[in-house]
Amino acid sequence: MEQLLEYFGVLTGLLYLLLEIRQHRAMWVVGFLTSLVYVFVFFFSKIYADMGLNIYYVAISIYGFWQWTRKKAINEEKTNQNAPANEAILYRNMTSPLFAGIALAILAIYALLYYILHNFTDSPIPAGDAFTTAVGIVATWMLARRIIEHWIFWIIVNCVSVYLYYLRGLYPTMFLYICYAILAAVGLYTWKKKGIKTNDSTL
Repeated sequence: MEQLLEYFGVLTGLLYLLLEIRQHRAMWVVGFLTSLVYVFVFFFSKIYADMGLNIYYVAISIYGFWQWTRKKAINEEKTNQNAPANEAILYRNMTSPLFAGIALAILAIYALLYYILHNFTDSPIPAGDAFTTAVGIVATWMLARRIIEHWIFWIIVNCVSVYLYYLRGLYPTMFLYICYAILAAVGLYTWKKKGIKTNDSTL
């Protein structure tokens, strides 16, 4: 049963990332299903912070879908009149103050998670688990706000995750995260090449 859940998560995870690159709102629905599955996969593998991260993903998938739906009218105004609105890729860059806030948030979340994992669980990889979870929490929020630098965060997280899942014997998930790392680089390129930069902080 665990292995079936893992393979299902791999398939929906790949679909999620392809939809994310295209900024299709359906990504949030697929992401909801993927995250729900991985809550159980990581629980059985004792990767507790990543399990908690996927609970967070379930919640933020609802927020992300609402956020992107709420901005649909604004997106339509910024899209070429001859192109369907849902094909526009809008993004904004991270400012220096925002970067400072994000760095502090990652550090605080990491410290808290490491303390909990190291002292109160039997996690075999508390440092790595805390790191990928802390950065993943912040990167997902950045995605919901269409901040393009979230792709760089995901490249780092995915590369570290490949090693962690190798250690835990989660080979299908390890393969998924190799694909995630590659497609995150593709996503960064696609957003820069085809996207429309905006300074709209409400995105």
